[in-house]
Amino acid sequence: MKMKELKEKSDAELGRLLAELQSQLQDHRFAAVGRRLTRVRELRTIRKDIARILYVRHERTLSGNGETAVR
Repeated sequence: MKMKELKEKSDAELGRLLAELQSQLQDHRFAAVGRRLTRVRELRTIRKDIARILYVRHERTLSGNGETAVR
């Protein structure tokens, strides 16, 4: 997911997307341990997307241009 797309989303959308990605990451990790995961690269992309979302949320709290991020 691109940073530009994330910056256009509202805080509620980011929170929903973050929860969804964290759930996907957990599922992929369990699949990797069970050797059922064939596309290991997806773990990296999910982790990077989560980091991007957290970055955007933190950036908004520092600038004051949005609701405060609640984890």
